[in-house]
Amino acid sequence: MEGSQDSETLRREDVAPVPAALSRALDALGVGAYLVDERGRIVAVNAQAERMLGRSAGEVAGYDAHDLLHRGPHGQPLPHSQCAMRQAFHAGRPAQGTEEFFALPDGSVRPVAWLITPYTVEGEEEEHTLVVFHPQEIAEEPAAPPETPVATLTELERLALLAEATAQLTSTLDTEETLSRLSHLVVPRLADWVIVDLVTERDEVWRDVVAHADGATLKRHEDLEGPMPPVLAESQWPLSRALRGASSTVTGPERYHRPPDSGIAVEQRRLFDRTGMHSAAIAPIRGTREVLGALTLGRAENQAEFSTADLPLVEDIARRAGLALDNARLYQRQRKVAETMQNHLLPQMPGVPGLEMTARYLPAPDASQVGGDWYDAFPLSDGATALAIGDVVGHDLEAASGMAQLRNMLRAYAWSQNEPPSRIVTRLDEAMEHITDVSMATMIFARIEALDDGTWQLTWTNAGHPPLLLVGRDGVGRFLEGGHGVALGTGLRARRPDAQAVLEPGSTLVLYTDGLVEEHGQILDVGLDRLRRHAAAYVHRPLTVLADQVLRRVRPADNDDDVALLALRAPA
Repeated sequence: MEGSQDSETLRREDVAPVPAALSRALDALGVGAYLVDERGRIVAVNAQAERMLGRSAGEVAGYDAHDLLHRGPHGQPLPHSQCAMRQAFHAGRPAQGTEEFFALPDGSVRPVAWLITPYTVEGEEEEHTLVVFHPQEIAEEPAAPPETPVATLTELERLALLAEATAQLTSTLDTEETLSRLSHLVVPRLADWVIVDLVTERDEVWRDVVAHADGATLKRHEDLEGPMPPVLAESQWPLSRALRGASSTVTGPERYHRPPDSGIAVEQRRLFDRTGMHSAAIAPIRGTREVLGALTLGRAENQAEFSTADLPLVEDIARRAGLALDNARLYQRQRKVAETMQNHLLPQMPGVPGLEMTARYLPAPDASQVGGDWYDAFPLSDGATALAIGDVVGHDLEAASGMAQLRNMLRAYAWSQNEPPSRIVTRLDEAMEHITDVSMATMIFARIEALDDGTWQLTWTNAGHPPLLLVGRDGVGRFLEGGHGVALGTGLRARRPDAQAVLEPGSTLVLYTDGLVEEHGQILDVGLDRLRRHAAAYVHRPLTVLADQVLRRVRPADNDDDVALLALRAPA
């Protein structure tokens, strides 16, 4: 962009507030950093960048980063074609450089060394780009440093490693994946060996990772992993101190060949003996509220020894690992609560003489392990059995709560009112908006009862849900298209129809939710046909096998929805 670049003449757009976890991650970098969206607009900036740019976050958010900041050496506007940062941004690749100038509010410019890298913000599909920078004048190394780090990384390489660590570690909520990414970040770049000891929620120590560089790959040593002795408050040896949150330190095998003061010291001696490490740097891994563990980097083949000058970098990496592990543990706790809640919400199948039944539920892969999909089967007051499958809008605890309300209301109406399914669902729809938090839902409600000739009479109504699948003992499958009406919560009060079908001996009925058959980029008929073919293929196998195989083979690979399935069979 040519001409004046004063912020008053630039176009500014609104951007969404940044999550608190992202702000903490940027501040933890320790250098200037800002984040831009796919259009190059600044969406987040840390405190260090605010100080170096002389502008607050509110004064830069929403502006195009290039137009607001990037200048030539004399303060002149810089065309996009001459800006290395802009070119790398559009290419979507990591890049670094030193010949860039950022505009300051007084019209002067500040020369900076910079690095940019793609960055994924948790919970957002849009790709972002992270920019880290520091003034060039402070990147120069002093003429005679008191101690030179043996990890001969330049300041820019150090920033690149920290930016990569931030991007890699904060973009996952899985503990194992976090540890894997951490290991690959530091080995072999900083050390031959990486060891991670974590403190469990029961205050037990577990050696989760022992790995070393084996050429271009990372080799795990599971025989050195596993439970560790307790951390004693009186132990002053390096690992014990780190696991209590004390400062990082450099150590070697000679320390651990002295008389040990704890069981952990004995394990550390075994570690040094087995790995051949001659030098190690140990740093605590701290969460926001507690010490989560310790990171140990060791050198065996690399003859250079760690020094205290290497510890700030090791501490910075451990700090980022602590933030990622803290978030992962919080997420795991939420998942555990959600799983427990879901187990209590989903019913057990009733025993119905002469009828086999089984049910399955799979949560959405990226949700909180609960959702609005549900199934139910229960006896009715007149001796028949009720069947239900439904989907409440949403994939979270709120949807699960609404599902439980809807299911309990359905049970109450169905038991107390000896009426056709259509009338029961009409009553449920009328009451839903007044006494539940559910905005919209689809469902099938059916009743099934044995007839004197050995067949089963099925009566149902469908409120905007995918159709039932009936597969005969001959392997011929058909969808029961009758009984269709509008979904619950639409406000329409159209009459709901009932439909009927007979289940012959050996036939199988499958009730399911749309997550089983809906696939991105495909019409619904593709998923329905896949369900029909696979259910027919397993109609002569045990019902539990049919349910498992249908889930395994029919559910789309890119499924992002939860799935409920209820299958029943009239034995031959």
